Amino acid sequence: MQMKIDSPWGISVYGAASVNATPDLVRLRIAVDRIEQTAQGAFGSAREGVAALRRTFREHGVPDTAVSSSQLGLRTEWEGYNASRKFLGYRCQADFSVTLTEMDALEPLLVAAVEAGANRVDGVDFDVRDKPGLRARARTEAVAAARRKAELYAEAAGVALGAVVHIEDVDPEGPLASRYRSHAVDAPSGEGDLSPGQVTVQGAVLLGFALR
Repeated sequence: MQMKIDSPWGISVYGAASVNATPDLVRLRIAVDRIEQTAQGAFGSAREGVAALRRTFREHGVPDTAVSSSQLGLRTEWEGYNASRKFLGYRCQADFSVTLTEMDALEPLLVAAVEAGANRVDGVDFDVRDKPGLRARARTEAVAAARRKAELYAEAAGVALGAVVHIEDVDPEGPLASRYRSHAVDAPSGEGDLSPGQVTVQGAVLLGFALR
């Protein structure tokens, strides 16, 4: 099979890098979920649960500004299908997102929230406050990785690397990066425990160089 480059112009390389950091932020997604026989009863029961949950947040030193209500819903709940379908009641749910900056406060708050009436924990997401700074570091390292790769190819081909003529930011999780997935730096895997581990921030770039 004969292959050719239709528009030769230089060298194009992909660079990727990852920066790891210890989490200093955690977002807890939690909900009060109640089923009652009437819509009013479901709202009332959920309202009591929400009030108890907010009191618990304040008792654990969580400011109101760190708590956001993301969803309030009411719907009918059924069991089974067709003729055998049975009406269970009205379901009212109130979802909350809580941001904590004290990592040691997570477990006591989770226990207290469940005891206060929260009956659904939808997620615990660890993060870092300085993500823009980490992203900038990852992108800088990605550019350096792309340049090293270009220099290696140029040296192997016996040519001199020229100026950068193209810079394209690449989403590390996007479709373009999937073409180069084997070049990316893998994030360390967890050990299966409840420790926050590391937060990995990635950066990727496509660089084009002229040849001299």
